[in-house]
Amino acid sequence: MTDWFARPVLHVTDVKTSLRFYVNGLGFTSPWCYDEDGQARVAQVDRQGCALILADTWPEKTGKALMFISLNVEPATPEGATAALDALRAELEAKGIPVKESSWGYRVLVVDDPDGNQLFFNYPKETASSGTVRGSR
Repeated sequence: MTDWFARPVLHVTDVKTSLRFYVNGLGFTSPWCYDEDGQARVAQVDRQGCALILADTWPEKTGKALMFISLNVEPATPEGATAALDALRAELEAKGIPVKESSWGYRVLVVDDPDGNQLFFNYPKETASSGTVRGSR
C-alpha cells in the first residue's frame, strides 16, 4: 500500500514575513527555505504533523487559501475537543495572534495570516450540530 502525504502551498507576498508569523506566532518550525538572489522565495513550515509550503512565486494567488487543520486529540471526547481548541486559542492570543470563532456545523477557530490566507482549526471527531455551514469571510 502507498501512503500519501500532502503539503499544501500558501501563496504569500513575502516569505520572510510569513515565516516570522508562522514560526514566532503560530509555533511552527521551518526545516528549509529556498533563497534566490538573496531573497527567500519558498519555505516549509511544520507543526505536529502539519506541513505547509509558503511561496511567493504566483502573486495572483496570494491570500486566497482556506486551510483546515484538524486537532486530533486522544481520547476523542467532546471535552477533549473543547480543551484542545481552548488551549490553542489561549496560546495564540498570548502571542498577540487574533483568533475568530466560527462554525462549519462544528466549532472552528479561524486565524488569518498576513496575506489573508485563512487557517481553520477544528476538531474532526466533533459531530455537526446542524445541517448549516457558516464561514467567516
